Amino acid sequence: MNIYVGNLPYKITENELRELFGAYGDVSSVSMIKDKMTGQSKGFGFVDMPNAAEATAAINGLNEQAVQGRNIKVNEAKPREDRPRGSGDRGGFKPRSGDRDGGFRSDRGGRGGDREGGGFRRREF
Repeated sequence: MNIYVGNLPYKITENELRELFGAYGDVSSVSMIKDKMTGQSKGFGFVDMPNAAEATAAINGLNEQAVQGRNIKVNEAKPREDRPRGSGDRGGFKPRSGDRDGGFRSDRGGRGGDREGGGFRRREF
């Protein structure tokens, strides 16, 4: 069973998380989600436990428990298609009011578009 673990302390390691869940049974994998640019933890991750009974025991035993000063959130991970998205078909993108083109304009100077010269203004020195 794939388990979501949220509100994790930013300093916790994958090994520490594996030990925490290992008290409830076999842990097949641990994945901490990290910022692509900085490599710092985003404060959540996933633990995979092959035995459903052990995974359920871990969820019940660890949800809302204090770990390094933070109450972690533990529940069964939901597949991407089952998670609610933002409003509309655009994944939460909402155009500004009055924008008929969805917020993307080609008529602004200096940003490309339909103007002569590709919308770029040439500076004379």
